[in-house]
Amino acid sequence: MTEDLADIWGRMFNFANYGELLALVQNSIVAAAVLGIVGGLIGVFVMQRDMAFAVHGISELSFAGAAGALLLGVNVVAGSLVGSLIAAVLIGILGAKARDRNSIIGVLMPFGLGLGILFLALYPGRSANKFGLLTGQIISVDIPQLGLLISLSVVVLVALLLVWRPLTFDSLDADVAAARGVPSRALSLGFMVLLGLTVAVSVQIIGSLLVLALLVTPAAAALRVSSSPVLVPLLSMVFGFVSAVGGILLALGGSLPISPYITTISFLIYVVCRIVGSRRSPRRLPRALATAGR
Repeated sequence: MTEDLADIWGRMFNFANYGELLALVQNSIVAAAVLGIVGGLIGVFVMQRDMAFAVHGISELSFAGAAGALLLGVNVVAGSLVGSLIAAVLIGILGAKARDRNSIIGVLMPFGLGLGILFLALYPGRSANKFGLLTGQIISVDIPQLGLLISLSVVVLVALLLVWRPLTFDSLDADVAAARGVPSRALSLGFMVLLGLTVAVSVQIIGSLLVLALLVTPAAAALRVSSSPVLVPLLSMVFGFVSAVGGILLALGGSLPISPYITTISFLIYVVCRIVGSRRSPRRLPRALATAGR
């Protein structure tokens, strides 16, 4: 029993030759840092627009696209990107209302998952490549992929900053925003495209099954401890950064996939914020709405 526990611990945390291993995953650390920041920022809007379920739906189509690319021997990130954008546009067009959105996501999720499993079953290569699409891979990011990831992340960050105020207003009260001339339909579709881009690049690091840990949990944690329209995005980005980079640094000392480390750190941050936030008075929405509507 003791030997079994020691073996499990050794597989989870083994920091022998840590310095040498650290030098091999520099690209992944940079990618994780970028994803943590971008995921934390866009996650604020995911929470405000109540679209956590949409993130999961997009990730399933992203998984199908990545698996299809793996089978065809083309760029996996490109395949993931195609799958994510198709899902994002479909959800944005067909799911304008919450009820319709849940329906189309519920239809797309099993279809994407089934398609991805089919592609992986047909793929004749290493099983580690298949498993990595679901749970992430720590050493899978090469220089071209890192460049593409950073480029897409910059596009998402710049676009979010350009539409920050109207998107915040539309996310908090779409009816009032539309009455004041905010193009809600175009904003909603544009946001879905940005979300699709973020999911596509996140799948490469954390895998399609647990992408919510970077796009939802950090923002949910930040909203538990603050109602400030400035502090919430900042905290969410910090939480996403700590979860992603901390997960890679811990995973480097073990022989397990990276996603359990990232999701555990992200979950612990949320638990702490939940405890801290339980002592605060719930008055975050009116303040944020008032700020966005000015």
